[in-house]
Amino acid sequence: MATRQELSDFLESAERRAFRQAVFAVRDEELALDLVQDAMLRLVEKYADRPAPELPLLFQRILQNAVTDHFRRQKVRNLWTTLLSSLSSDGDDEDDRDVLESLEADPSTSLGRDGAANVERDQILAIIDEEIRKLPARQREAFLLRYWEDMDVAETAAIMGCSEGSVKTHCSRANHALAAALKARGITP
Repeated sequence: MATRQELSDFLESAERRAFRQAVFAVRDEELALDLVQDAMLRLVEKYADRPAPELPLLFQRILQNAVTDHFRRQKVRNLWTTLLSSLSSDGDDEDDRDVLESLEADPSTSLGRDGAANVERDQILAIIDEEIRKLPARQREAFLLRYWEDMDVAETAAIMGCSEGSVKTHCSRANHALAAALKARGITP
């Protein structure tokens, strides 16, 4: 059984990576934050009595299920919204978002670097984020679990609900796609 401190330490260590993973999946920071918080609450409510080594796999499975459930609900909601909107003649447009409101400062910048290095690093990270978002969902999921969450092939297969061979295939394809995309943009190791 995990102690309160072990559970707290795990949640604190997994928070940022889980948020980034959810943002890649749903492409909405507020929604991603909600999904991560819900996943954390479910872990604490239902699995706090589990041993600490089991927490990472349980949490990843809960988070992946939350993302999948979101897309299922969204699909049904979109169907009904489309059907109902065809009946009404309202022309309300809610795309009045200000781009500047979505910009945030990067809290992870290092004060020891000069400005040009920070800008270059931030640009490369933004390009990598963009290219990861372009990956197909299963490739992106396998890539993030294997290389960002540092899970082995068996753990990733268990979370994704597929064979270890499928995980290897998804990771390989993601690696090749990312390498080609970054090379095409002039980014080399």
